[in-house]
Amino acid sequence: MSMSLADARYFLNRMLGLFRRSLASLRTRGWRATWQRIRVHTQAVPAPRGAPLFLPEATPFAPFTVPASERPVVSIIIPVYNHAGHTLACLRALAAHPPQVDCEILVVDDGSSDETTAWMPQVSGLRYEVRPTNGGFIEACNDGVARSRGQYVVLLNNDTVPQPGWLDALLATFARVPRAGLVGAQLLYPDGRLQESGGVIFQDGSGWSYGRFESPEDPRYSALRDADYCSGAALMIPRALWDQLGGFDLRYKPAYYEDTDLAFAVRASGHRVLVQPASRVMHDEGTSNGTDTGSGVKAYQVRNRGVFAAKWAKALEAQPSVGSVPSPALLHRAQRQVLILDEEVPQPDRDSASLRQYNLIRMLLDEGVHVVFVPTRREHAGAATEALQALGVEVWYAPYLDGVAPWLRANGARFEVVMMVRYHVAHECLPLLRSFAPQARTVFDTVDLHYLRERRGAEIAGDAGLLRNAERTRARELAVMDQVDVTVLVSAAEREQLRIDAPGATVELISNLHEVAGAGPDWAERRDLVFVGGFRHPPNLDAMQWFIGDVFARIRAQLPDIRFHCIGAAVPDALRELAATQPGVDIHGFVPDVVPYMDGVRIAMAPLRFGAGVKGKVNLSMAHGQPVVATTCGVEGMHLRDGEDVLVADDAEAFAQAVVRLYQDEALWRRLSTAGLQNIVDHFSLDAARATVQRVFLA
Repeated sequence: MSMSLADARYFLNRMLGLFRRSLASLRTRGWRATWQRIRVHTQAVPAPRGAPLFLPEATPFAPFTVPASERPVVSIIIPVYNHAGHTLACLRALAAHPPQVDCEILVVDDGSSDETTAWMPQVSGLRYEVRPTNGGFIEACNDGVARSRGQYVVLLNNDTVPQPGWLDALLATFARVPRAGLVGAQLLYPDGRLQESGGVIFQDGSGWSYGRFESPEDPRYSALRDADYCSGAALMIPRALWDQLGGFDLRYKPAYYEDTDLAFAVRASGHRVLVQPASRVMHDEGTSNGTDTGSGVKAYQVRNRGVFAAKWAKALEAQPSVGSVPSPALLHRAQRQVLILDEEVPQPDRDSASLRQYNLIRMLLDEGVHVVFVPTRREHAGAATEALQALGVEVWYAPYLDGVAPWLRANGARFEVVMMVRYHVAHECLPLLRSFAPQARTVFDTVDLHYLRERRGAEIAGDAGLLRNAERTRARELAVMDQVDVTVLVSAAEREQLRIDAPGATVELISNLHEVAGAGPDWAERRDLVFVGGFRHPPNLDAMQWFIGDVFARIRAQLPDIRFHCIGAAVPDALRELAATQPGVDIHGFVPDVVPYMDGVRIAMAPLRFGAGVKGKVNLSMAHGQPVVATTCGVEGMHLRDGEDVLVADDAEAFAQAVVRLYQDEALWRRLSTAGLQNIVDHFSLDAARATVQRVFLA
């Protein structure tokens, strides 16, 4: 495909932006860190690799044990009619990788005449239920559910091999998704290709197995998603809802369309039908009844389509027309679709900007928006990408994402809003959006005003070259604001700055977004000091060099047993060397879970001497009832008052005295703890931002 003018402009803007940022990085980070960042941007992106399918060893039958519970949360119903070898493989898989939740397994024998009758009684823990006569799949499932004891029931074909974690992923969906009523697994062929990631139903009642023969890692099929139906080969439903709906409709006896009918009934009752790709089940399609719809039980598939179409005629009017090719644009046609463009997927356990973005995405999903995330670096970010997919975000990555330009050419028309995160991403992508998504409202999320942060850093360093870089950043950042529909800021102070620098810009304020964790342990149960912040961010490194080098010794002179916990990724060697000269300093580096430090440490430090935006480290501490000592820069734009919500000091001696005072004054500590929590509720909670989010993305 030839390169369009928009493609060329995107490529040129991206290369120029990378070059300029590399020069600035050389001054602030040095050549080693800069080279690493360049390598990350330019290296080939490897294709993500899924775990290989688990297959139990095909050995002769011998007695074994499957998971069992007298008080199960989940009942697994496996209807069988002969094919003992398949049933054995299914049970061996369940035994090899037992679910974390308490469960029972019922094999419902619908009149088998093979080894099933000899083998099943020898499987310890198994409930082997024999029906008096053969009635077919639907009757066997209904009978099995009636005999079960769990709060949730899972229907599982005997020609399946459930993969590790499959059941827990299904169950977790009900806890995370309001109104979840039926959740199906992603079905795979034995060779690893997709058999089905949920199903699509057309207006005539015919179906489409979404993703058939594609890769299960394709972004179109890898995220939690509402589906028209999920195959009865592997699905979970609350027992109470099953009973309310009457189970499988007997008019479809002996089999076929009963699972589709159930899905439509679940939706009609006000619940959601979802496919959970994190739950993977290998399915040997056609083992029981073959694939020929012209004869045998499979022939009922043709007859039952007519039964189904007649029963759900009204609902089918809203389905896609026959001949449509299912795609994300088609499947999410009833939702507002919002695209987010950023360099990489947010990692909320690593930085406050990521946490803010992650919580913003959650808010959009709560509003019924379909969110699509495209990282311009095209990387699959492992657990961070999977976390977004688990929420229901359509996340793209190489090799399925060839590039931003061709992807937008194919997908741009479906978006009503596009948010670009950080000015250089916006500068690169705006020409593409004008060409391929002209209908979309363009939103520029600054994260913070980069030029303001750079200017302050240059002033602290006394570096004229950095100051010139900051002015160039200012020109580019303001130019982006002039081209977009809405600019989103995180700080009221930055909004005031833009009234001077960009009075014509349309500005909205969406600050840091935090869940209010609560007060946590009291003063007497806490000890020591803590700082949280990644060291790829220059203001954090400067803050720690100043605090460890100039402030902490003054504190320890008065509190000799106190320790300082420094938490954050990418700690440079120079900081570790400085810390080694100061007794009581613990450099922890990246910590996967900072909550123990938020709940166990008495005071948080925010000794930032330059920066911009709102400081997530301050929000995080206050959301846990942990008081903060900060600089003026550290609390800028955060609605905080010295002595009432926080203690503020800007020189080394005053900062040390503030820490000592707060550490020893229990009443002051409690007052600041309470006020800090209220500050989060009033200004930085999800509820506080809801009206603005609706105005920016939904109006």
